[in-house]
Amino acid sequence: MKINKDILVSPSLLSADFTRLGEEIQAVQAAGADWLHIDVMDGHFVPNITIGPMIVAAAKRVATVPLDVHLMIANPDMYLEDFHAAGADLLTVHPEATHHLHRTVTRIRELGMKAGAALNPSTNPEALRYMLADLDLVMLMTVNPGFGGQNFIPTMLPKVRALREMIDDAGLNVLIEIDGGVSPATAPDLAREGADVFVAGSAVFGHPPYAEVIKKLRCSGCLAA
Repeated sequence: MKINKDILVSPSLLSADFTRLGEEIQAVQAAGADWLHIDVMDGHFVPNITIGPMIVAAAKRVATVPLDVHLMIANPDMYLEDFHAAGADLLTVHPEATHHLHRTVTRIRELGMKAGAALNPSTNPEALRYMLADLDLVMLMTVNPGFGGQNFIPTMLPKVRALREMIDDAGLNVLIEIDGGVSPATAPDLAREGADVFVAGSAVFGHPPYAEVIKKLRCSGCLAA
């Protein structure tokens, strides 16, 4: 298994100061963010309510990097067009939230967005084996979704490796994105197991200067080698 030394960093705006959202977006972009991660929660699929297409559209007016939108909502098919219109570049849904993941992913791609599937901690990667070729990324939740600032679940490391081996064995170019408890302390182990993209909320926005922590996260692939 080859360790990816070119880690992408997607700061989660959930941890940004929403009274200064435009400034925060500009700051993390200037600090080297590759993507901007936007968590959408509905209070049904996860026990929290966050934002919707209006905030995604506002972020799009400031963003110069792709918007990485994560739908933690029930019935995501009802809102695909709305988030596309708002400016999402990557749209990730949970197979646990939709009965027909292939149909959902196909529609995301028809709209011109990159398509991702996110797995909760207890969901086996085997749930995606026959869908991998239709995905651009798989997001592994390494905390239980719903709230930022949670501690990383160590037992998720073997799951990262299992997914990496599944993707490599299939000869596919599918990114593994890690969301939950990512920090300079946990990132090297995650990179060693095959992660490609790190979502980091409190680890970035709670520890300025942003450029330093983003650099540490990106360099985790080199530390893991």
